[in-house]
Amino acid sequence: MKRLDKTTVYGLLAGILAVVGGFLWEGGHWQGLFEKTAILIVFGGTFAATAISYPWSRLKRIPHALRQAFRPNEEDSGQLIEDLVEFATIARREGVLALESKASIHPNQFLRDGLQMVVDGTDPDLNRQILEVEIDSLEQRLEQQAKIFESAGGYAPTMGIIGTVMGLIHVLGNLSEPSTLGPSIAVAFTATLYGVATANIIYLPIATKIRSRTVEEVHFLELMLEGILAIQAGENPNLIRKKLTAFMMFDDKADRPLSSKAATDAQAE
Repeated sequence: MKRLDKTTVYGLLAGILAVVGGFLWEGGHWQGLFEKTAILIVFGGTFAATAISYPWSRLKRIPHALRQAFRPNEEDSGQLIEDLVEFATIARREGVLALESKASIHPNQFLRDGLQMVVDGTDPDLNRQILEVEIDSLEQRLEQQAKIFESAGGYAPTMGIIGTVMGLIHVLGNLSEPSTLGPSIAVAFTATLYGVATANIIYLPIATKIRSRTVEEVHFLELMLEGILAIQAGENPNLIRKKLTAFMMFDDKADRPLSSKAATDAQAE
C-alpha cells in the first residue's frame, strides 16, 4: 500500500475530533451526533446534487482525485535535475541521437516524450508548444477534479438547512406534545451540523489540496520542459543545473545535500 499524505490524514482526523470532542465536552451524547434521517438528507442530497452538476466522465475521476489529495508528493526535483544534467552531458559529448537509448528507460513519460522529440529533430518552438499543451491539459483536468469537491462543499450546507427545515416542520406539527419539542429540535439541527462540518472539514479542504497538488505537478513539469529545451539548445550542463535549481524553491527536498557528483561539480566551478 502506498504511503498517505500525513497533513491530509492528520488534518482530517483533527477536524473530526475537534468537532466531536467539542460536542462531547459540552455535555453532549454520542447518540445526538448520529441521526439517520439527517445522514440520508445531507449525504444523499449532496451526492445527488453533485452528480447532476457533472457528467459521468468527470465523476468517475473522483477516486483519482482522492489519490491526489491523500498521497504525498513523491517527485524529487533534485534527482530530476541530476538526470537532466546527465542527459545534457551525453548530448554534448555524443550528440542528441545518443539520448534515445538512455531516455527510453526513464520512468517519467513526459520526459521520455520530450527527449524523443529532441532526438527526432523537432523544431524547438514546436517542441515547447506541444509540451506546454500537455501541461495545460493536466492542469485543467486536475482543476475539474477540484471543482467537483468544491461544488459538494457548496451543496452540503444547503442540504443541511433543508434537513433542518424538514425537521422543524415535523416539530411544529406536533406542538400538542411540549415534552418532545426540545429533543426534536436538537435532532432537526443535526442536519445543519452535518452539512456545515462536512463542507469545511472534508469537501472544501480536499478541493484546496488537489489545487495545491496541481501547482506542484505543473511546477515539476515546467522544470522538465526547461531542461529538455536547454538540452536541445546544447547548453552547458553546469549552467543547466544552475538554471533548473531555481525551480526547487517550492520543493520540500530542496534542502537536502547535493549528491557527491553535483557537489564536486559545484566546487570545481
